[in-house]
Amino acid sequence: MKILDVGCGINKHPGSIGIDRNAATRADIVADLDHFPFPVRDGAFDQVRAIHVIEHVADVIKTMEEFHRVLKPGGRVILATPHYTDFSSFCDPTHRWHLNSFSFRYFGTDNAGFGYYSQARFREISVRVKLLAFWRYLGFEFLVNAFPRFRRFWEYYLCFVVRGKVIEFEFERA
Repeated sequence: MKILDVGCGINKHPGSIGIDRNAATRADIVADLDHFPFPVRDGAFDQVRAIHVIEHVADVIKTMEEFHRVLKPGGRVILATPHYTDFSSFCDPTHRWHLNSFSFRYFGTDNAGFGYYSQARFREISVRVKLLAFWRYLGFEFLVNAFPRFRRFWEYYLCFVVRGKVIEFEFERA
């Protein structure tokens, strides 16, 4: 399996090809992640990993389109980002975006009615929200992840009290 680890930093995923803008990392390819296209072939990868990267890019939509371009049909995108109610989302001055568990619906089949923003399509495989430890121990994390309607209710009404920590997404290139 060919894996592209976008924004790999010093913790490049084992066996992957790393791309990062910083030459002092373990990147195999040094490139500006806000400049498209990335210096890789179309459809070259089975998986793209972007762990705590998407919140740093200048344009989330163009970055997702680039992930779509470099993936083979049926390839997977693995994303992790802070939930916008987590302190870490705002304490890092390099974070440009503060996202929630519904932020990538533009790329789905129903595209929230805004399909004209991008032609890139991904099928949602999973969305997992990690909550602060106190709420996890009380069972809220289980409820948020086990029941999509409860996750929506939590995002709309409860997330500023029962705060999120990290969101992990997995998408398949359509």
